[in-house]
Amino acid sequence: MSTSIGMPADPTLSYRAIENLIARYAELVDDGDFAGLGTLLADATFTGVGEPVSGRDAIEKMFHDTLIVYADGTPRTQHVTTNVAIEVDEQAGTAVSRSYVTVLQALPDFPLQTIAAGRYHDRFERREGQWRFVERRVRINLIGDVSRHAHQAAAQR
Repeated sequence: MSTSIGMPADPTLSYRAIENLIARYAELVDDGDFAGLGTLLADATFTGVGEPVSGRDAIEKMFHDTLIVYADGTPRTQHVTTNVAIEVDEQAGTAVSRSYVTVLQALPDFPLQTIAAGRYHDRFERREGQWRFVERRVRINLIGDVSRHAHQAAAQR
């Protein structure tokens, strides 16, 4: 969002745009909007438990294949992202961030509880004046009862 060629964007705007991308990811997962996640991460490589996945369709499929979705169309989760640290290189149009994630879940027969906690490590690039994800690495350090969250965990019960 430069006002002239050679001048970097306002750092405050860059930080806010990146925070909004991080928040949007949590909203899309919790809404069960896997097509939206594919679009959000279309230019990114996503690394979670399995092999890294890249591209809109592959990322959308990975979420469909991994997460259990209930009658309301959601995984009945709440992703809480905290301790967000963002470092922006305005001249290069790149940024990195680190944050914590805590995943809560509740169902009629499953009381509200923390099912997972970990870290996100993200990379971003500014292209055509817009920030976008280019990498999201998820590292889950603490795992609770994910049997009602992930297909593989449900199959192992």
